[in-house]
Order: sequence, then structure tokens, then C-alpha cells
Amino acid sequence: MSTDLRVAIQSVLGLVALGALLFIPAGTLDYWQAWVFLSVYAVLAIASTVYLLRKDKAIVERRMRVGQKAESRPVQKVVVLVIVNLSIALPVFCALDHRFGWSPVPTAVSLIGNAMFAVGLGITMFTMLQNSYASANITVESEQKLVSTGLYGLVRHPMYMGALIMVAGMPLALGSWWGLAVLIPVLALYAFRIHDEEELLGQQLAGYGEYMQKVHYRLVPLVW
Repeated sequence: MSTDLRVAIQSVLGLVALGALLFIPAGTLDYWQAWVFLSVYAVLAIASTVYLLRKDKAIVERRMRVGQKAESRPVQKVVVLVIVNLSIALPVFCALDHRFGWSPVPTAVSLIGNAMFAVGLGITMFTMLQNSYASANITVESEQKLVSTGLYGLVRHPMYMGALIMVAGMPLALGSWWGLAVLIPVLALYAFRIHDEEELLGQQLAGYGEYMQKVHYRLVPLVW
């Protein structure tokens, strides 16, 4: 099966699954925040994927190697499992929040959440364009070279920074203040994953030790 076809199938199935995780727990299709978010997600995901397929298909192929089986380090298999479960639980919780009205957010905040999600996705895409070896799993390939400019000059892990912004924007976009609580375990998981990843990069990627001395912040500029 060609890469293009596999990407198309995965994209459709992913969108359908996300819709099910939102509308089934919500118990209704009258959930405008979910419709807007799904529209934003679909347009941005399709546009960015099509662009990357034309720009450098190898980037997309690396990003498709995701999940527990793709991780070579046992501890990261556990981290990925927890992240996957949180990724499923978050839209379900937000949909339940909408259904029972636990913590509704104003319309303006919901729109801001969609904008945050778009910005986060944009950061992850730009990171992949800067570093074609930025994969979904922790590994160092034989041809891989150190990237230290652009976003990598601000933080050592811009891909995680973009993902964190997306995680923060999603519950707001879906109309749930309480959904922001997911940031606590996500930050803890990212911190652990980054620490383990930098141990590997320091051992296997030439120049990474000097790079860590130059760029001090791992995830959030001026914070950590």
C-alpha cells in the first residue's frame, strides 16, 4: 500500500474516531464547539499532511511510525501508553462536561482555544520542516544531524512545545475549563520523556552536549 493511501485511510479513520469520542459521550449532535473543532482539526491536518507529502514524504513516513511498538526504550513504551489513554480520555471528558454543564466556557474562549490548537499544530509542522528526523518515537538515525537554529534555538524540544499548546487549546475549544487539568499529567510525562530522550541524544547525536549548553530551555522559553 502506498504512503499516500495509508495516510488518507489513517486520516479518515482518525477523524471518524475523534468525532465518535466527542458526540457519543455528549449524547447529542447539538455541540457546536465539537463541530468547529473538528472542522479546524480536519482542515489543518489535511493541509499540513498534503504539504508534507509533497515537500518530503520521508517526514510523513517517520511520523507514521508511532506507538508502543515503535519505541525502542521500554520505559517509553509505558509513557506512550499513558499518553494514548490521555488522548482518548480528554475529548471524552470534554464531551461529558458539555453534556452535564460542569464548566462551560464563553464563546470567545472557545474560539481562542481553536486558535491555540492551530498555533500548536503550526509549530509542530514547522519543527518537522526544520528537522526531518523529528519522529514520533525516540530514536537517532545514522544520517541524523543536529539542528540548533530556528525553533531549536528557542527550546530544545519545539515539537513538544507545539503539542503542549495543542493540549491546552483543545479543552478550551471544546468548551471545558476542567479539561485543562490534563495539563498536569501531560507536563509530568513530557518532562520525563524529555529527560530520557536527552540522555539518548547526548550519547548518540554528535554535538548535542554542546547544544544543551547553548540552548538552556527544554520546553517553554524562559521557564524550563
